[in-house]
Amino acid sequence: MLRSLIARSFWLTSRWTLRTQPAPAQPTILIGAPHTSNWDFVFMLGIAWRLGIDVRWLGKKSLFAAWRGPLMRGLGGVPVDRENPGTVVRDMVRRVRDGEVFGLVVTPDGTRKGQTHWKSGFYRIARETGLPLTLGYVDRTTMTTGLGPTLQMTGDVAADMDRIRAFYADKSGFHPQHRVEPRLRDEPGLSSVAGQPDEAGMPNASQPEGAELPDRTGTPDDAGLTDEPQTS
Repeated sequence: MLRSLIARSFWLTSRWTLRTQPAPAQPTILIGAPHTSNWDFVFMLGIAWRLGIDVRWLGKKSLFAAWRGPLMRGLGGVPVDRENPGTVVRDMVRRVRDGEVFGLVVTPDGTRKGQTHWKSGFYRIARETGLPLTLGYVDRTTMTTGLGPTLQMTGDVAADMDRIRAFYADKSGFHPQHRVEPRLRDEPGLSSVAGQPDEAGMPNASQPEGAELPDRTGTPDDAGLTDEPQTS
């Protein structure tokens, strides 16, 4: 209730307009793009709290140190140890199987600037868990933000990315000069999905259904690890 009131107040006073599709009714991976500013974190909370979405986001372990731990967890943060990240996807699978409805927020363009492509972890997590992608956006051109369509990944990387690119084609982000085109490294082949680990050790999506997940299911760097949620 309190979060909903805070969100309502935020959107009533903000220069930005919340223009969104309804919240997904099933667990989903929430794509946050283009990720060009730490204000994206504020928008993410504003969207989630307004729509009543229980969000989870991956953050580096140091972000949860001392007094910040309870605060970050209260905001949906999941601490990840870069040296032992293998439990992340297993934990998401467990939550899905337990019937939780939540959104796992991922920023595939990684850091707020200096990237040339999207990291492929979001796609691997989607294929590994069976979760759909919900496309969240920030567009300074229209001063709007919100959620777009929810898409199921088919395994046809090029076709799936074409659908994602079509949605984000006119979305500029908070700082348009830092926008990264939605394109994966080695696309359209993305050989790592077809059977080889990628640059960050994310396993492929061809593992038989129901098989036990490996110890290194993927690194949060590849999936879109959240940095310090300060505004700038």
